[in-house]
Amino acid sequence: MKSLPYLFSCLFFLSCSFTVVYGQSAKYEDDARFIRKIYDEAMTESQAYNWLRSLTKDIGARLGGSPQAAAAVEYTRQMLDTMSLDSVYLQECMVPHWVRGDKEIVRVVNSFKMGSLDLDALSLGNSIGTGPKGVTAPVVEVKSLDELEKLGREKVEGKIVFFNRPMDPRQMNTFAAYGGAVDQRALGASRASRLGAVAALVRSMTQGLDDIPHTGGMMYEEGVVPIPGLGISTMDADMLSSLLEEEEVRVYIRNTSKMRSPKLSYNVIGEIKGSTHPDEIILVGGHLDSWDVGEGAHDDGAGCVQSMEVFRVLKALGYQPKRTLRCVMFMNEENGLAGGRAYQVASDAAGEYHMAAIESDRGGFTPRGFTADADESVFSKKFRKVNKWLPLLEPYGLRLSKGGSGADIGGLKSQKGLLFGFEPDSQRYFDYHHTAADVLEVVNKRELDAGAAAMAALVYLLDKYGLD
Repeated sequence: MKSLPYLFSCLFFLSCSFTVVYGQSAKYEDDARFIRKIYDEAMTESQAYNWLRSLTKDIGARLGGSPQAAAAVEYTRQMLDTMSLDSVYLQECMVPHWVRGDKEIVRVVNSFKMGSLDLDALSLGNSIGTGPKGVTAPVVEVKSLDELEKLGREKVEGKIVFFNRPMDPRQMNTFAAYGGAVDQRALGASRASRLGAVAALVRSMTQGLDDIPHTGGMMYEEGVVPIPGLGISTMDADMLSSLLEEEEVRVYIRNTSKMRSPKLSYNVIGEIKGSTHPDEIILVGGHLDSWDVGEGAHDDGAGCVQSMEVFRVLKALGYQPKRTLRCVMFMNEENGLAGGRAYQVASDAAGEYHMAAIESDRGGFTPRGFTADADESVFSKKFRKVNKWLPLLEPYGLRLSKGGSGADIGGLKSQKGLLFGFEPDSQRYFDYHHTAADVLEVVNKRELDAGAAAMAALVYLLDKYGLD
């Protein structure tokens, strides 16, 4: 039997623990009620899906420099203007103007085993074209940029280089898998050109096995003679790889894409001034542009309308922010980041301080939480404070973890605030990313609305408590 002093000490410890837990719970009781109101408003009255329908069905794909991108700027400006914000304005940025041209042809020519057959393909963003006659050449397959270098000019010159490294299916974090494979899309054509290749084909960036080709940005390194770069579907990539094991394969490519002169475009910005700390800014945003195939529903119409919905919800609940809230729809994330860079330059020049920024650019799927990033000198302290709010977020299935934030807000890291990336379930994201399949019908309204609610809840906590 335990001694009486021991039992008394245990009771004392339990009493103190109860007091701490109860005190913590009581402190956040009002917050829990308000976050419940946020979710009730977003899940019953949200306008996000209606806004997304207009972006996707009425406007469509919104590649920077296109008439559709200009229409999206005006549409979202008008929608923000209906919310009675303190200000709504446009911020200039010069964007590249790339056009796809005619439907691409990628054709296996006179195979001994399969004859001639067309592959499902899309020109990669910013690629040049072959010219009207196209090019025909033997194909050489590689799995990496390093493997290409080891082949050398003797085995590459005059050929079409086929980059066929899949996204790693063992990676449960699909964005990590994407990051581990995307270098071949971004740099493959440049590195192949340095060794005398005439074109590059790249396996589509998805863990799925289907006949849907993916586009996405590529770049030409300085001093490189540009050659065409095209993505092919994963099923065709597997077929081409198998065929190359049995025979030499020649492929005909024709695409007419080209870069035109840059165009003036805009970021769209809405703002509510803070009542007591107006110089501390909390940003929510997504990117308004999309690739020119599909409708840009998940990438990134979802992020834009979720950010707008954050403002609508807080206004509907009569919330008066202490800090300045800013909604930003960035232009040209997909092929240049012109909008994000223009925003950062203007913000730094104005001496602004973004206490926090949240970017939604991972699709409109079921919310899982937020990843956070900041300058190393401030991250630990600020992230510890945010972690104290987990009991308020966990009932909605949300977590907080260290990780990336977003391409458009990454430049704000130097201002030493805390940057967040909205994190939905990403397992299906790369089935649609940069494809013709990224349309309104693959976005679930409930999941989209829950994401907006999650973002609004975090904005509320950041605004109420700050990070210092």
